[in-house]
Amino acid sequence: MTDGLNLGDWLSILLFASVIGTLMIGYPIAITLAGTSLIFAWIGHAFGVFDYQILGGLPSRYLGSMINEVLVAVPLFIFMGLVLERSGIAEMLLTTMGQLFGKLRGGLAYSVVLVGALLAASTGVVGATVVTMGLISLPAMLRAGYDPKVATGTICASATLAQIIPPSTVLIFVGDLLAGVNQAAQLRMGNFSPDPISVGDLFAGALLPGILLCGLYMLWIVYKAIFQPETVPALKMTEAERRGLPRRVLLALIPPLALIVAVLGSILAGVATPTESASIGAIGALLLAAMNRRLSLDTLTYAARSTMVTTSIIFVIVLAASLFSLVFRGLGGEHLVEQALSSIPGGAFGAMLAVMLIMFVLGFFLDTFEIILIVLPICGPALIMLGLDPLWIGVMIGVNLQTSFLTPPFGFTLFYMRGIAPPSVTTGQIWMGAIPFVFLQLFTLSILWAFPPLATWLPGEVFRQAEQTSPGTRLGPGGINSMIDSSMEEGDQDEETPEEYRTPDPAKEGPRQ
Repeated sequence: MTDGLNLGDWLSILLFASVIGTLMIGYPIAITLAGTSLIFAWIGHAFGVFDYQILGGLPSRYLGSMINEVLVAVPLFIFMGLVLERSGIAEMLLTTMGQLFGKLRGGLAYSVVLVGALLAASTGVVGATVVTMGLISLPAMLRAGYDPKVATGTICASATLAQIIPPSTVLIFVGDLLAGVNQAAQLRMGNFSPDPISVGDLFAGALLPGILLCGLYMLWIVYKAIFQPETVPALKMTEAERRGLPRRVLLALIPPLALIVAVLGSILAGVATPTESASIGAIGALLLAAMNRRLSLDTLTYAARSTMVTTSIIFVIVLAASLFSLVFRGLGGEHLVEQALSSIPGGAFGAMLAVMLIMFVLGFFLDTFEIILIVLPICGPALIMLGLDPLWIGVMIGVNLQTSFLTPPFGFTLFYMRGIAPPSVTTGQIWMGAIPFVFLQLFTLSILWAFPPLATWLPGEVFRQAEQTSPGTRLGPGGINSMIDSSMEEGDQDEETPEEYRTPDPAKEGPRQ
């Protein structure tokens, strides 16, 4: 393939390599993406392989990002998570659930997994979850005699559930990108009325894999309790701690469960868009904080300021990624990626495996948003044109990055744990504790690979009987989607792709509801 490369192809390769290399050196992501892209655009124009007129579409792309209703959910979910972080819900859940299961071997570990899933479904923030659970649960588990490897591994793995269990902010961006990627790929294949993908679809698709991960974590703890009981001893409780425990458990469980039902239930029932459910979640978080007498001016100031800073950082990266994607395609890099992926042995399987490996390695060095905003617009259309279902691709990416962030020695979650763990817990113990859960996540990826309906069945079932979704729910052109050029050339769908991996044909199967 290298014999057919032109100057534009080489410049696109150098652009991608320069961006990755500069990021690994430590330069800010937004400056790297925008600055490097402009430099290569100038070089390409100087050699006659890049047309400056392509950049004329940037204002409309940026406007599309600013007026995209779906992306309004991002600051709302971030605000909800930050308020809940200060509301005392995590402390109440960990304390009461620990007491409820404490009399069992591995009881504290069970409670950490369950609370991790509940916090993931109500906050969607990995960093806040691992810090909160680590500060509360780790000292209690160590005092109870837990093996430090088991304690730290359980906390880290449970915290990463926020990456895949809705309402994950990562899934919002993946869903929005997949909408544009899928539209571009379908247009290129000659389907001029492509069925849109919604964030609600991706939320529903990620739910079963998230529950499966929780179940596997619990089974691992059961194994430790049976065959290595000394690593997960039972908690000794006093009579005073047992008194009134059922009431305390109900008081701790009902508020977050009600919030989860309000947020996720409204989306899955088709009565609210992700943005509307995010506003419900933000108001619900304020009410829960008020109920726990944690709602104060300091709490509101902290949540509002942190939301503003985090959202600003994310959206500056979004705008810079739009410029990078535009220049990369203007140099001809998109066609180069398609040729490379289609020439990999194994067809769609080999192409998907290659993309997953690239994203897994990048997860050691880059943040989630950086990876999906760089890789998905470039590789996504080619994968869909090979016949892969976009929902399956999105869920696989979520679980893959979740695994990468837990893998020693560079997993981001492990760095969070190292920052809050006492000196008696070594870095090696943190790494060793994470390894079993990494294998469990790889096993989940294998199951998803072998059984794609695990990610695609629930969205169809949930929305099958629903009425036509309101305009804000389905994602069309605009927002991050505008980074994907809809004027791609026509291509053919790979005939060797197995049926369960194929993108549904609207003409044969009807629209996805």
